[in-house]
Amino acid sequence: MPTFDYKFTVDAPRQAVTDFHHDTSVLRKLTPPPVFVQIHDFEPLGEGSRAEFTMWFGPLPMRWRVIHQDVGPHGFTDVQVSGPLRHWAHQHQFKALGPEQTLLHEHIEYAHKSGLRGFFSRLFFNPGALAALFTARKLLTRYYVARQSGSDMESGNGGAGQASTSGM
Repeated sequence: MPTFDYKFTVDAPRQAVTDFHHDTSVLRKLTPPPVFVQIHDFEPLGEGSRAEFTMWFGPLPMRWRVIHQDVGPHGFTDVQVSGPLRHWAHQHQFKALGPEQTLLHEHIEYAHKSGLRGFFSRLFFNPGALAALFTARKLLTRYYVARQSGSDMESGNGGAGQASTSGM
């Protein structure tokens, strides 16, 4: 099964990163243009909580239903219950590197459907598209965490993100 990994740092305590990801508006904040997300239902993050949303790629809607698992102070996993892919499990890991720096490791296991639906998921969820998405999410995470904690955005540099894929 293909995997995608992306790592980056945020110059903020792990708790600030955890709190940001517990915000029910986090998906909107982390969805970069030109993609638009429409939230249908988004329960507060907790073990077994659910989210239902549609991601619009221009005129093409992709409806998702996910459940959150392994929720704790060091991360959580989004598991697709229904949606555009045959399988999608997205693990968010938060590791304190120091009192004011956190490593985020995004690990995704995914598999495409066959046919036309698989064509569109391959178009929007291929390694290059995922790298672009998570590069944007790195910048957005740094911005919003710095804003929420009131710290200086310039200190949010923290180095480049690193992406890797396997199983392709």
